Amino acid sequence: MKLILVIFLIINPLTDLDKIAKINKAKEEAEQAYLAEDYSLANEKYRYLKDSLGVTEHTLLLNLANTQFILQDSANAINSYSALKDSPNKEISSIAHQQLGAMQFNNKKYEEALKLYKSSLKVNPSNTDARYNYELLKKLIKEQEEQQEQNKDQQNKDEQSKDQKDQQEQQEQNKDNQQEQDKEEQQDQEKQDQEKQDQEKKEEQQENKEQEEQNPDEQKKEEEQESKPNPIDEEKLKEMKNSEEKDKLILEAMKNNEVQYIQQNKRKAKKKKDPTKPDW
Repeated sequence: MKLILVIFLIINPLTDLDKIAKINKAKEEAEQAYLAEDYSLANEKYRYLKDSLGVTEHTLLLNLANTQFILQDSANAINSYSALKDSPNKEISSIAHQQLGAMQFNNKKYEEALKLYKSSLKVNPSNTDARYNYELLKKLIKEQEEQQEQNKDQQNKDEQSKDQKDQQEQQEQNKDNQQEQDKEEQQDQEKQDQEKQDQEKKEEQQENKEQEEQNPDEQKKEEEQESKPNPIDEEKLKEMKNSEEKDKLILEAMKNNEVQYIQQNKRKAKKKKDPTKPDW
């Protein structure tokens, strides 16, 4: 029994020493690969230390997270940094917040990144990298907001300008349409007036023609009457015994001729003058 116990005590210290040696060797190899920028090998060694040898040192885990970040293994990097956010080592905790902010920045989630940079500075105000990133990002966000505001104002101006242009074009179109309509109405009115004049002229010509067709007989009759002297009753002349009675009869006949002449002139005046014929 004593022999077995002695053997166990001898074997157990050798086992711990062997593990320590392996850890130290892996750390050295991981550090050399990290410094040589052989991040794939460094990542492999750090994972071996964490997963196989159970190393939980926050400095080593931070290097593991950094290699994952450099290798763009975003999912594992986020998990590794997130596990170190509450590290008692303020410097490591600040860097974890800072790196998480950088990943959000790369994803263009600027508001989340700004919050993480701010948390990094709260944990460790002397973190100059986090402060630089915070101030730079804060300025960038402000410029973006100003640019968005300018774009919005410009967009509003463009829309107003477009509306004014559309209204002006519509007014000009309405004006052109109205002018065209007025022109058509004027042409229609002129056409109607011309047609009316033509119709009146045609009616006048027709009326003159009808009068000409009716008047010849009457005119001939009147001319005959005008040329025909008023007969003096020969028998009465014979019966008259003295020249005084004869003179009286002749005078009466002349008066009758004069009355007929006046009546004939009145009838002639009632006739419409034919504009197509000369006055004479």
